[in-house]
Amino acid sequence: MALRFIGKDPESGDHGSPAVWVEETTLDLLLQGVEVDGATAAACGADVSLPKHETIVRVPQRMFPLLREALDVAEHR
Repeated sequence: MALRFIGKDPESGDHGSPAVWVEETTLDLLLQGVEVDGATAAACGADVSLPKHETIVRVPQRMFPLLREALDVAEHR
């Protein structure tokens, strides 16, 4: 699996989270971030079920430029 690292939260300092990658073959986005609290997960669960093998990850607004970059990489391949 070939991953292209797009970037990490510019405010994370020495920590590596949140972060964004593009999987080069499938062009899937991979996100690392803070798992949401139980109340937020329950609120999201009102819209769609959350299987045990999945989680909801919060992506801060300040990371939107990195998400745009990742989408541009995938779109232009």
